[in-house]
Amino acid sequence: MKKSGNPQKNWQTAALTLLALLAFAANSVLCRMALRQETIDATSFTAVRLLSGAVVLLLLVRISRQNRAAKKERSKGSWISGMMLFLYATCFSYAYVTLDTGVGALIAFTSVQITMIGYGFFKGRRLNLIEWIGVLFAFGGFVYLVSPGISAPSAEGFVLMTLSGFGWGMYSVRGMGSANPLEDTTFNFLRSNLFLFLFIALLLSAAIFYPGFIQPHLSEKGFYLAVLSGAITSGLGYTIWYMALRGLTNIQASVVQLSVPVIAALGGILLLSEKLSLRLALSSVVILSGILLVIIGKSGIAFKK
Repeated sequence: MKKSGNPQKNWQTAALTLLALLAFAANSVLCRMALRQETIDATSFTAVRLLSGAVVLLLLVRISRQNRAAKKERSKGSWISGMMLFLYATCFSYAYVTLDTGVGALIAFTSVQITMIGYGFFKGRRLNLIEWIGVLFAFGGFVYLVSPGISAPSAEGFVLMTLSGFGWGMYSVRGMGSANPLEDTTFNFLRSNLFLFLFIALLLSAAIFYPGFIQPHLSEKGFYLAVLSGAITSGLGYTIWYMALRGLTNIQASVVQLSVPVIAALGGILLLSEKLSLRLALSSVVILSGILLVIIGKSGIAFKK
């Protein structure tokens, strides 16, 4: 966390961060649960998720504005953030058609880390020795996970989830220092739905020339899983994340998210009867060790330049 002389604020940031990370992991479990059991197709899951998130957030914004004693600075999000949210959510759903919960989350949030650290480096943020060691540990664990082998993930799932992680990484970067997390998240969701409508229109156009190109299906269970993911773990979860970002540095925000795959993997094992492979277990240990080193390095315990 950013250095602060207010312990209460530090604890608040820590609590918000933990809640957000739990929401991220829950999204992986809910998405994989819906797609693995074929209760809904990837496009429909994404559509219901983004639409339900926008509806709930709009209601919260309206309530917030009515109950606000003093007029607070209002925000409208941005088109770039909306596009990045759409990219993340769409690729996320399609990737989980073939990937297990923990593996998908590990690919996604390692991509997030690389994106956010790369962005910080481009902006002039330099890492100290311990932070570099931590990043190399985390990246090494990622390379081990996706290296060729009997339990390596599919190439299609890997590419899609990497793109999803890039989208989320850029969305997170753009949310740092948000003056109004609730309204920023709300209008970003609304914009993401416009990109979603364009995407669906392209799919429908392709289906005209190639019958069977898309095969949508939507069950009651799949619908509720998508609504839960959109309204609660996405809409509310992402608002909490924007609130947490106020107290996190770019490097901290990128690296702490690598704890999500471990949480998601446990959820997949407990709720979806997925197996914990040796490859996933070892890569998780290495990545979490990298996280610890980065946090220690940033705290001031590490060597200074």
